[in-house]
Amino acid sequence: MGTLTYTATMSLDGYAADADGDFQWSAPGDDVFAVHVERLAEVSTEVMGRRTFELMEYWEADPETGPEGEEWDEAEREFARRWQRIERIVASSTLDESRVDPARARLIRHLDLAGLQRIVDEAPGQVEIFGPTTAADAIRAGMVTDFHLFVVPMIVGGGLRALPDGVRLDLERVHERAFASGAVHLHYRARGAGGTHGMGAPGGQAVAEPQERA
Repeated sequence: MGTLTYTATMSLDGYAADADGDFQWSAPGDDVFAVHVERLAEVSTEVMGRRTFELMEYWEADPETGPEGEEWDEAEREFARRWQRIERIVASSTLDESRVDPARARLIRHLDLAGLQRIVDEAPGQVEIFGPTTAADAIRAGMVTDFHLFVVPMIVGGGLRALPDGVRLDLERVHERAFASGAVHLHYRARGAGGTHGMGAPGGQAVAEPQERA
């Protein structure tokens, strides 16, 4: 039985992307990227929407050679190795099946909270749900036990919120780390979770429409 984790990089005012949809301002420096490499070792399963799947295709290149025309450093190669080892689940009603190599990822057309709960129950360890829109209903339902928030020293004034509105959760701090860039990694856990998880909403509640996921 696994646990459900949500990870997001966000501006100081709480946005994962700005009003133009840009998130390049949140690109990690070497020290932050090293934390992502380390953190990925704990993940057994990744759940993501179409846009995140398309973004992460970059890491499907051969870890030893990197993408054509680029040379990865050792941290990038190790991230790709770890990314390719975990089970990857793509929830999308619009993604062409030909885009998803079944040897690399599993495509599901509809994901509701009951389906997500089954994924977590069957996972051997930590399940990470990736993208603010994809994760929103699971956060609202109280299914997410751990939050890894990477806050960058930027105020962008609007855009895609990293955390959904209308949620009240009692969290306890597990860990925090500040970086030379001014970024901060905050790890919070749902109070009383104790490494377990539970659905806080009816099993039939649908996750947001896959075509709008990030």
